[in-house]
Parts: sequence; C-alpha cells; structure tokens
Amino acid sequence: MKEKYKGPERRRFTRIDYAVPLDYRICKRSTIQKLLQGYTSNISEAGIMCQINQKVKPNDLLWLSFNRNTLSICEQLEKNCFIYQSGIIGKVVWVKKKTKDKYNVGLRFITRQEKNLTNIYPKFYFLEKLREKQEK
Repeated sequence: MKEKYKGPERRRFTRIDYAVPLDYRICKRSTIQKLLQGYTSNISEAGIMCQINQKVKPNDLLWLSFNRNTLSICEQLEKNCFIYQSGIIGKVVWVKKKTKDKYNVGLRFITRQEKNLTNIYPKFYFLEKLREKQEK
C-alpha cells in the first residue's frame, strides 16, 4: 500500500478545486479538426488537471477552452499564458487511465515566452490552418 506524501508542498502555485465543462483540441494533424469535451478537476496559475475521453501522451499539446471568468486567478492566467482563439494552450505532463475510455491528465500551461520555441511552433501550425478554414 502506498503511503500518502506528508512532506512540504512541492508545487509553486496552490491548486484550486475547479470542476467545469471543458472543450479541447489535441494539436495533431489527425485530431485538430475535432472539438472534444471533458471536465476540469483543479487548476493553478501554472497548470490544470482535467478528465478527458481521448488518450494523449506526455508532451502532447492541447488547446483548452473553459469558463475562466469565475476564477480569481484569471488575471494571472491572462497575463502569463499563451492564449489562442480564447483558449489556453497546455502541454501534457502526465496521464493516468481512470476507466476504459476516461483519462485524468495533468497539463502545464504554455507561457507567452515559450510559444515560439521550435518544438512547439509546428503544432500551432495545425491550429492556424483550422482557423483559416473556419474563416472561409
């Protein structure tokens, strides 16, 4: 049996329980066209835990859209996170299978300073193509 960790808090930001519906897209050629639904579980200024129905891998990028208006940390999110088409871009840090087709996923928000890193930019290309297609 695994003992619960009782040491000092290792997170930089406090997590807030926050369960609301979530729309998301996986930033890959095969999935970018699909708008998927899930739920948030908790959130901090640096990341979010959510429950989704699609299998993702660590380092995948997701576009996330959820109601941020009720959050007291919203101002920090808006100031620091890379926001694209009213959604926040997050990078998958960990994935835990909950049931046959449900996954708990931990994401770290991509910051405005990171958005132009070479390993992230190609994945945003798919989001840009989707936006162009929607405008036509």
